[in-house]
Amino acid sequence: MSDPLVIFTPSGKRGNFPVGTPILEAARELGVYVESVCGGRGICGRCQVAPEFGHFAKHGIESKPDAVSEWTAREIRYTDKRGELKDGRRLSCSATVQGPLVVDIPADTVVNQQTIRKAADTRLIERNPAIQMCYIEVDEPDMHKPLGDLDRLKAVLEREWGFADILVSQHILPIVQRVLREGKWAVTAAIHQDLESSRPTLVALYPGLKNEAYGVACDIGSTTIAMHLSSLLSGRVLASSGTSNPQIRFGEDVMSRVSYVMMNPDGRESMTNAVRVAINGLIQIVSSEAGVDPNDILDAVFVGNPIMHHLFLGIDPTELGGAPFALAVSGAVHTWATELDLHMNIGTRVYMLPCIAGHVGADAAAATLSEAPHKESELSLLVDVGTNAEIVLGQQGRTLACSSPTGPAFEGAEISCGQRAAPGAIERVRIDPQTLEPRIRIIGAEMWSDEPGFSEAAKAVGVTGICGSGIIEIMAEMFLAGIIDEDGVIDGSKSSISPRVFENKRTHSYRLWETEDGPDITVSQTDVRAIQMAKAALYAGVKLLMEKHGVDRVEKISLAGAFGTFIDPKYALVMGLVPDCEIAGVKAVGNAAGTGARMALLNRDHRREIEDTVKNIEKIETALEPKFQEHFVNAMAFPNKVERFPRLEAEVTLPVRNQAAASGSGEGSAPRRRGGRRRA
Repeated sequence: MSDPLVIFTPSGKRGNFPVGTPILEAARELGVYVESVCGGRGICGRCQVAPEFGHFAKHGIESKPDAVSEWTAREIRYTDKRGELKDGRRLSCSATVQGPLVVDIPADTVVNQQTIRKAADTRLIERNPAIQMCYIEVDEPDMHKPLGDLDRLKAVLEREWGFADILVSQHILPIVQRVLREGKWAVTAAIHQDLESSRPTLVALYPGLKNEAYGVACDIGSTTIAMHLSSLLSGRVLASSGTSNPQIRFGEDVMSRVSYVMMNPDGRESMTNAVRVAINGLIQIVSSEAGVDPNDILDAVFVGNPIMHHLFLGIDPTELGGAPFALAVSGAVHTWATELDLHMNIGTRVYMLPCIAGHVGADAAAATLSEAPHKESELSLLVDVGTNAEIVLGQQGRTLACSSPTGPAFEGAEISCGQRAAPGAIERVRIDPQTLEPRIRIIGAEMWSDEPGFSEAAKAVGVTGICGSGIIEIMAEMFLAGIIDEDGVIDGSKSSISPRVFENKRTHSYRLWETEDGPDITVSQTDVRAIQMAKAALYAGVKLLMEKHGVDRVEKISLAGAFGTFIDPKYALVMGLVPDCEIAGVKAVGNAAGTGARMALLNRDHRREIEDTVKNIEKIETALEPKFQEHFVNAMAFPNKVERFPRLEAEVTLPVRNQAAASGSGEGSAPRRRGGRRRA
């Protein structure tokens, strides 16, 4: 008997799967987007699907109720803990295929497919690429001098360009005679030499004059992948593109992906293949946009956190799933594009920046290269905010780094109405402290909700949820308006001011937005707690580095990454996401990891710089630090339980601190001022 046919709608993708295959696994194999935050453990509820029953003439299939398994213990537990599933919905990680089946992916489960916002910055980078294009004229064959064509070519490269003892890429050997004759003995040789002391390699050969070569710099993020195509000769960015990391379907955060590898024999191979396919897709996109032949891409630089780094290279990341978080390789990696199944020139070389520590990866190294805290005269803090925050604190003479397990809450996961940055997502929020009425802005509309034209714009994309920057703002605004206190408790008494504060089982929630054809967008007590946990983990990591460095304040804070780029510095401080600083001292630096990758692509001296810098960075393992828990508990409060934020208070009036908290520490015992506050 053949395996049952499974069809996913509305995509129409189909395949045959053995009885007992989880629907989520079938979707993954077919490339159907089904969100899974918890890595298939039946906890998050994001992988809901709707099995459809009946005769589907269009697809030639009879889908019967017994084609899907009975309710599982996981699903029963989920409904007991998190609430009922919508009618007809199942958890695709738990429900299994039992017969020919049609499965619908509900529209409200795919709104979280994100908008990629990782453009290249415009800084000028001094060029010293690893690729050099060398035009030469080779002597024609001479019966009296029986030297091979390739050997005569190498002799000219040594005589005219100084490249001695050249290695020749294997793919050049079968084509060298044809290319020489096509060019009438004039050719352009592409020579790759990363280290001055290393042997140069002939990686490409062109007939005649070829006065252009290209390279790609790619940041492989847990959530998004961003790629920039640059001219190696001019340094100019010719095209940039991004895409969701398809590994998301195996787990929202990196540890869920490690768990998937541990639980599935082919898990590593599946995720490696998925990310390489996505990268090849980006290569095609940027090449097409720039009008460049992918065969003319001769150098490539990649960065990513340690688990993305390992999966891209085809390395099992299991050892990174627990102490001592051992990396298979921590130094810079030099390899060939063909070894990674990348669709570029056969001779293209790949360079991957070094990792700093077990959970501080090549992306943090690239961001460090870009922002150079190790060169600053004043203390500088660099934070790449993501599912695993990577933190670098330094100045001339000493630099420290650590990671902190913030989890996916900042990116919308674990938040009841959270989602990734996509059209319709709420990204800006303001709350009137007197009436508690909100104003919002959504991705896809330029105006605020109280401005003309918003309703029409919102109808086009909908108001679908709250993305990362919106989550930060709504929490901070709720705190500033008194809806939540410094301990993160939603004040039920505010319901006497506005019905937007309402009772929700044993706690209270805040109704941010009312939708016409779907559930309202609300913020629950559980949501507040999830954000408190995430921001406390981040702050505790920062505080540990500050203590190790022997400082109690920083002058400059850089927020990196797609999420960090769109955080309003004021709200980052109000939340207590970062330590007290003048608002002007906090800035978003964009995709610093991508910029660092471009720097390494265009100038090999930057490769040596970051390799040396990483060797001298002091790595702090937060899991082994006894004070991490103390800092974490204190940082659960808004902005912090024991630490004052005087520079923030000089610009923003914070709610009055309760006296119990104030008496808990000599420092910070003075109450905050009552009254109004400055608004954005």
